[in-house]
This record gives sequence, C-alpha cells and structure tokens, in this order.
Amino acid sequence: MKPIKPIVVIPTYNERDNLEMLARQILSLDPALELLVVDDNSPDGTGDVAEALAAETGRVMVLHRKGKMGLGSAYREGFARALALGADVVVQMDADFSHDPAVIPYFFAEMKQSDLVIGSRYLNGVSVVNWPLRRLMLSYFASVYTRVITGLTISDCTSGFKCFRAETLKAVDLTKIRSDGYSFQIEMNYRCKEKGLRISEVPIIFIDRHAGTSKMSKRIVREAVVMVWKLKFGSLLRGLLPKERV
Repeated sequence: MKPIKPIVVIPTYNERDNLEMLARQILSLDPALELLVVDDNSPDGTGDVAEALAAETGRVMVLHRKGKMGLGSAYREGFARALALGADVVVQMDADFSHDPAVIPYFFAEMKQSDLVIGSRYLNGVSVVNWPLRRLMLSYFASVYTRVITGLTISDCTSGFKCFRAETLKAVDLTKIRSDGYSFQIEMNYRCKEKGLRISEVPIIFIDRHAGTSKMSKRIVREAVVMVWKLKFGSLLRGLLPKERV
C-alpha cells in the first residue's frame, strides 16, 4: 500500500512570533509530515522565517502571495498546492497555537472511517479558553444558527481545525468555493454534506492566540450570516432543476 503523505496547510499574516515553534512541534509528530505555509506577504517577515525553516528541514514549503487576500483564498490556494504536491490527506490549522498540533494524530486515526474530520470546540460542552464571553457566544450560536438553516449535524460548524482526504477536496471543487472567514468553513462543510461524504468530529480544547492580533472582523461575521442562506437556497434551486438524462 502506498504510504500516506500528509501535508499541513497554515495561512499566515504577521505570525513571526509563532511560526517557528509551531512548525517544529508539527514536524516532530511524525517524520512523514510536511508543512505548507501560505504567507500573504507579512510585513513582519513571517515569510522569511518560513523560508529559513524550509531550507533547514526540507519538509516545509512556502507559498508566497502578493498581499493580504483573505483566509478563504489562502486555503483554496494552499489546498490546490498540497494536492499538486501529492498529498493524500490535508490538515488545515491556524498559526497562533489556538489549535494544538498534538490533535493531528487523532485526526489521522479518525480518517480511517471519515472523509472530513473536524476539531470541535463544542462536542463535549464548551472547550474554549481565554475568549471573552461575547465572542464565545457569537461562535457558539453561529454554529446553532448554521445547523438550523442548513441541516448540518456538526456541533462546531465554524471550526478552522480540520483534516481532509485528498479525494474530498477534489470532490467539492475548490474553484467553486468563493467565501472567506467563518463562511469558508461553513461552505466547505456544506459542500461535503451535499456530496454525501462522511464527516466526523474529534473534541479539541481551543486556546486563544499566543501572540499577535485576531483577524476577526464584523465583515467576516456578516458574510457568514448571509452565506448560510445562499447555501440553503442554492441547494433548493438545484433540487428544482430537471435532472440530466443519462
């Protein structure tokens, strides 16, 4: 059997203070693990740190982008590059240590019977550390709202810590995913559901970022609110269209 090639995709923007330590923790988990850093031309030199790690380890790759172009587009480009590099499984995670690298082996174990594995903050109650109550409530009820509108049965619809089979990413057609931020996470989950793919969750403890500043904005929240209705109505319209004859 062909050995599994796992690639971890991490978008970065001004994550110089976190990236080196995080990369070393990830690479120490398994000698087969590789890391793809998607850097949006960080002014703090994050891209230079990534290049130094690439030269030193031989297991870090860097995708430099011309500027800050959004989380969704960073993941789309990162996923496409990971697939081109021959990845069998692709992990997505944040660069700020809010996602614990130690969870990655649990993802791989769960992938034996899943097409998408989600690291859930709400699978066993609420497992979030250092968030203000307002942001915690926003995140929790965003998942509730999404489940009600879309019919998803995922406890954490907006989690950004996930593991995909390569076949899953190919099936959802990344060229048709246009959303960003929270709504990118929701849309990817929904497209997997539409394809009838197997989605499972593993519990995680989410710890607010170690260093730097949050990229969350009101625009991202508004986009997520609208996106769930676009997904719902888009699905309904497709169901009304005449089926193609074989």
